[in-house]
Amino acid sequence: MRILITGANGTVGNAILSELGDRDEYEFTCLDIEDHPDRDTVIADITDYDDIRPHFEDQDAVIHLAAAAELSVPWDTVNDLNINGTYNVLQAAADAEVEDFIFASSIHTVGMYEIDHAPELYDPEFDLSVTHRDPPRPDSFYGVSKVFGEAMGRQFVESKPNPLGEIHPVYEINRRDYPTSFYSVRILTVLEEQYDHPYGLAETGVDEGWWERDSDSYDLMAKRMKCTWFSHRDLGQLVSRCLEDDSVDFDIFWGVSGNESTWVNLDHTQDLLGYEPKDDGSVWDSPPS
Repeated sequence: MRILITGANGTVGNAILSELGDRDEYEFTCLDIEDHPDRDTVIADITDYDDIRPHFEDQDAVIHLAAAAELSVPWDTVNDLNINGTYNVLQAAADAEVEDFIFASSIHTVGMYEIDHAPELYDPEFDLSVTHRDPPRPDSFYGVSKVFGEAMGRQFVESKPNPLGEIHPVYEINRRDYPTSFYSVRILTVLEEQYDHPYGLAETGVDEGWWERDSDSYDLMAKRMKCTWFSHRDLGQLVSRCLEDDSVDFDIFWGVSGNESTWVNLDHTQDLLGYEPKDDGSVWDSPPS
């Protein structure tokens, strides 16, 4: 299977390639705005359709990761990269007749649930289980852009030939035959390899000088990430499950490890894709030594 990854050199792309890059069944093309020191990269800008379009030819699937991912980025940046950029990537996939599209969505599509209930919801006994069918409640412009990406992906895969096209041309104008499958993976917390554990956010803060290891802030970040940790090996497994699936036209899946205290409901992801997470943040009581 030939797979194009946009934003391949970011944290999530690095993790996916580390887990799946050596598999014989996958042939990856890495696309990014910047080069990578250790692998071949196609340099292209998703805000420029003509720049990215040639690289979608002969691909079987696209994994779309490229985005402005900081919650604090201004609207103009979000609009340029995450809104227009996502449209360009979807349109390039449609024009190249790419069948499968995996979209890196985010927990921030529903981030207001956490804001409403934190820090109590970090307790495994807290009674909240957000499903893929609950209303989006984005907590930022970034979250809004991911809700947009999900909606745009749904429009592309569901706007098939419509008899109303003979009555009103708008139905034909908006019709796309590809992609045929759109997997929105709402990713929780993925960190670089050295921080790929439930204390990763807390340890990042120590290394950056934001707080001390024995502080309340450290403990809170560790407690939160025990809920949101998405380990590299679970990420790789879930992406592989999407690539191997042939049952989905459009659907939304939670991207998180099997953490006892997570507040999102993994049943749908497990039941439909056969996802079997190997990691659970709750079994950790300290960072790796």
